[in-house]
Amino acid sequence: MNGLGTDGGGSTHNTVSSTHNTVSGDAVIVGPLLMAQHIEGIQLPPPPPDVPPSQGPMPSRVFVNRTKELADLRDAALSLAAGPEPGVVLVVGVGGVGKTQLVAQAVRRELHERFPDGQLYVDLADHRRDGAVDLAAVLGEFLRALRVHKDYVPGGLAERTALFRSVAATLRLLVKVDNVQHAPEVRALVPPQGLLVATGRRVLPSLLMDGAVLIDVAPLDGAAGTELVRRWHADADEGTAADVVRLCAGHPLALRAALEWLAARPQLTLDDVVRDLTAGRYGTGDDGVREAMGMAVGAVGGTGEGGVGEAVDSVLDSVVAGVSGHTRHLYDLLGVLPGTTATADLLTAVGATGVDEGLGELLSCRLAVLVESSDRPRRYRLHDVVRAHARLRARALPEERRRAVLRLVVDFYADAAAHGDALVLGDRFRIQPPPVRPLSELAARGTLFTDRADALEWLDAERVNFRAVIRVAADEGWYEEVWRLCESLWALYHSRKHLADCVESGLLGIEAAQHQARPDVEIRMRNQVARAAYELGDLDRAESQLDAAADLLGLAGDPRLSGVVQESRGLIALARGRSEESPRAARERAEEARQLFERALAANRAVPDPHGIVVQSYNVAQALVAGERWADALGVLDEAAETARTTGDEPMLPRIDLVRAHAFAGLGALDRAVAAAGAAADAAAGLKQFAKLDQALELLTALADRAEDRPLRAACEEKLGALRRTMGLRPPAAPTA
Repeated sequence: MNGLGTDGGGSTHNTVSSTHNTVSGDAVIVGPLLMAQHIEGIQLPPPPPDVPPSQGPMPSRVFVNRTKELADLRDAALSLAAGPEPGVVLVVGVGGVGKTQLVAQAVRRELHERFPDGQLYVDLADHRRDGAVDLAAVLGEFLRALRVHKDYVPGGLAERTALFRSVAATLRLLVKVDNVQHAPEVRALVPPQGLLVATGRRVLPSLLMDGAVLIDVAPLDGAAGTELVRRWHADADEGTAADVVRLCAGHPLALRAALEWLAARPQLTLDDVVRDLTAGRYGTGDDGVREAMGMAVGAVGGTGEGGVGEAVDSVLDSVVAGVSGHTRHLYDLLGVLPGTTATADLLTAVGATGVDEGLGELLSCRLAVLVESSDRPRRYRLHDVVRAHARLRARALPEERRRAVLRLVVDFYADAAAHGDALVLGDRFRIQPPPVRPLSELAARGTLFTDRADALEWLDAERVNFRAVIRVAADEGWYEEVWRLCESLWALYHSRKHLADCVESGLLGIEAAQHQARPDVEIRMRNQVARAAYELGDLDRAESQLDAAADLLGLAGDPRLSGVVQESRGLIALARGRSEESPRAARERAEEARQLFERALAANRAVPDPHGIVVQSYNVAQALVAGERWADALGVLDEAAETARTTGDEPMLPRIDLVRAHAFAGLGALDRAVAAAGAAADAAAGLKQFAKLDQALELLTALADRAEDRPLRAACEEKLGALRRTMGLRPPAAPTA
């Protein structure tokens, strides 16, 4: 047996003290058994509570007159769930007709018992850009809801799809998807077992050909609508109730909004509602805008029938006209805001008054709803039909007023993103100066976030809004704010692997930099796009962006910009080297990478930037190891580790020790390789760098196998399995006999 041997008592490169055992005199032995025991003793975080996700809008307590649709949905779901393959139900109807609520009711009443492993939910309207859905972002949210730790969520769509199928392979899941427009959006999100229920505004024939079951949800007929009205207003005259249904075209959203509005005004009667709707008393005062609203809401509703859109328009006009003045002002502000959700902090920042009271009134009128969010602030959104109405009202505002509100929105997000970036990534190189406003001034009360974890959750919760805000800033010509937002959001995009967002916003950042004649900013933006493309595996696109950035380096003053470009080029060279079939070609790529990293290192030393020096030294060592220059790599790593310890750059130490372990292994010094990998595992566990801990345990497993050290290999495999289960990665199901 080729054991790990002894240390020999000489100098070592970062050994693990707890693996040493003095057995006689001063002889110090790295005992395989002690290392195995040490690995067994590494403390893992407790697993998250084993509580199935239960996502999606809550069912209303009052829900009547959908008996047939509920029965059809239940029967279809139960039939599909009983089959060996996952099933799809497509629920179709005009906007606001009650599709999402129908699904919520069916789940509450019967379906939840059939899917004990949880319910996932997404509104694809939040993830649609230029007609296409960012499915990678959706799958990332699903994986985190299934308790996959963020460090284990990959960046690319193919990798996320594969991981979702693996994690969900043994789970009975119900996936609920709103606002589907195309069949591929549905197919990509079907769980391996269980059921997907999608809502949309039109039939998707290709899904029906795949075996999906169609449920059609039409506006309420006169009898059903009248019963619903009288359920809310038991003393309502049947004829008056029927008139309300007719004036609302049987549209549940319109009926609910009108009757909730009435409920808040006990001095009025249902006859008053009928009279005012019939008279069109609450129009906008602009026939052209009113006509546009009716057409647009009808288009949003997706129907050409019976003036449903115009009926909804009239009801919403009536309800908005009847609320208090500050609530109406709040509603109009919501129509101006880009994005889909808003917080009280944002609404206060753009000039709203009486925000809490106004939001309460909008909620009570069913014009706004609360949405689920993982961060602290309460978030509100308008139903998409209501949002279309609010945005068309906003078009009637004076242009100067609209632009002033948008400018306040952009400034709020630019400052908030900068503060979030500072908390998430600390003292990194940035082109923009710190924001003038302190973080406390951005919140209506309290603060938006308090620490790194809070900041990252807030940034992630605002991701859709950030995307819309950057587009608005670009359209309005506020170029500095565009690139400031893009630079700050690297903290979010890199941490949560929102790589498609990084590319989209980065391209707008490049245009903004060109408009401002800022070559330094353009270099930074191109490098961010390149890094996202690199992580997506699109090396050609990444190199193209870096070539354009390199052409501008002579115009940039800060040498760190050269450093970031050379670093990205070096990473691409290493990636290409890993795919080379010829060992000679791989070594040539490694040497190319080393030279690029050396240039990046020189650029950081010129500033000097201690963190940059550590990172680029680590990269140089990676390239040396790839080129099989093991001893040279160890010298570079020693210097990098000393700088990291001196400057307090502790997060770099596990990475340095991992490369050191590879270098020792290349030299055949397996005892020292194990010690370095053990040090990496210790440090990573202490810093909660779970992906690095995973890498260290994998490397230790391979080293133990190479050394034929069965106890160490068994300990590493057991710890690695426990870690991955804790991180939300379920082992594959055992084969059946």
